[in-house]
Amino acid sequence: MTEKKVLVVDDEPLFCEMVSKFLVGKGYSVVEAYGGEQALTIYSADRPDVVVLDVRMPGKDGLETLQELRASDPEASVIMVTAVLDDEVVGQTMADGALDYITKPLNLHSLELAIKMRLGLVVSEE
Repeated sequence: MTEKKVLVVDDEPLFCEMVSKFLVGKGYSVVEAYGGEQALTIYSADRPDVVVLDVRMPGKDGLETLQELRASDPEASVIMVTAVLDDEVVGQTMADGALDYITKPLNLHSLELAIKMRLGLVVSEE
């Protein structure tokens, strides 16, 4: 497998570090961003294969970031993560083009499965 690049976006550096270490150990190239503006800059420069994006962040939150990512690249593969399960927010992120929505505390193996599904490395059994 060609090394796939994942952009992990969260305002909590420890969360980014935990996810990054796990994904690097699984053979992914990982770039971290600590907010929406930084994520948009990195995305436009690097075009990662998948974006793991926190919903609630100060400044440009995950919803705004998702909308801007999808406006600049309708093919962007974005997986939303959050500690707050809110049906309205889930619906909005999916309507805005998120491909998945995972709640914290994060099960890293579930995240990896979601990433593999977005990359076409496994087929959903739906």
